[in-house]
Amino acid sequence: MTEAPFRPFETHLDEAATLATLRAATDGADDGELFLERRRAESIVLDDGRIRQATYDASQGFGLRAVRGEVAGYAHSTEITETALRRASETARLAVGAGGGSLAESPRGTNTRLYRPEDPMAEASFPVKIELLREIDAYARALDPRVVQVSATLSASLQEIEILRPDGLRLTDIRPMSRINLSVMIEEKGRREQGGMGQGGRHGLAQLMAPATWKPILAEALRIAPPASALRQVFSTSMVPSGRGL
Repeated sequence: MTEAPFRPFETHLDEAATLATLRAATDGADDGELFLERRRAESIVLDDGRIRQATYDASQGFGLRAVRGEVAGYAHSTEITETALRRASETARLAVGAGGGSLAESPRGTNTRLYRPEDPMAEASFPVKIELLREIDAYARALDPRVVQVSATLSASLQEIEILRPDGLRLTDIRPMSRINLSVMIEEKGRREQGGMGQGGRHGLAQLMAPATWKPILAEALRIAPPASALRQVFSTSMVPSGRGL
């Protein structure tokens, strides 16, 4: 699923009018800004060979902040409209009071790219993601006959941010996030134990969906799940008297 980029000053707000409202809210303040955000997230969970959960969430909104001394006024809304912005401005303005502050300079942009501004959810279709989770389940059971249950979760999100400062500076950021979590339950001699491992970061899903990534994660989950014989050895050792104090 792909969506148009988040551009609130093209689709929701007039930039000039918004800047005027922000300046009115922060007049006489020491600092302040308007923070606009859209976030989308997807998660698919396979448990014991079945898809237990598949969710998709989308939300957006803004927050307006005004700071005077040690007092901060903040107001937010899930509606990105000029009416909601004016109400938020009136609330945040209460922290400024009579004013008298000196507005801090805006931070300098670096334009340093820390991650690629791409939608990780769009890197694979829903059926492909489902097939991957099933492949992981089958691979885990074939890798170790003691495996009786496999849980695999594939999740991704995209956070799009736009910040407007009172001096007119606009800052944007697009933050992808992807993660895979794998857990296995093994059974040996009537005793069950569980191990899990995960990996994620600000990159696309394709990196996590590669066998070169998820196979070592699965192997580590299996290693973490201790066999029953090892547990009995640990418990037996821990119960041996040390002999001290006799």
